[in-house]
Amino acid sequence: MIMNLALRFVLEVCALVALSYWGFHTGKGYFFKFGLGIGAPLIIAIIWGVFGSPAAPIPVHGFIRLILEIAIFGLAIIALYGAGHPSLALIFAILVLINRILMTIWNQ
Repeated sequence: MIMNLALRFVLEVCALVALSYWGFHTGKGYFFKFGLGIGAPLIIAIIWGVFGSPAAPIPVHGFIRLILEIAIFGLAIIALYGAGHPSLALIFAILVLINRILMTIWNQ
């Protein structure tokens, strides 16, 4: 069960990396790419830190938390696909789904 929590952490980091990768490979101009490459994962990290992390100051639970997770991981999947890596997006989506199912089963 601890391995599933470790996988969860790795998936969260991968989501931020995917958003950063997408940002640096999207749009035209250095300033725009830099803004997206740093800004997108930063905004997601702040949202996750405030609402989704175990030490969140404003924790959300139940259906709202599920929606938050779907939004964050969904954006990462879309970012990977949009950056030209559909296979990686599919693998990431499958891992997120398996991880979420196991978290539900094991009440994590």
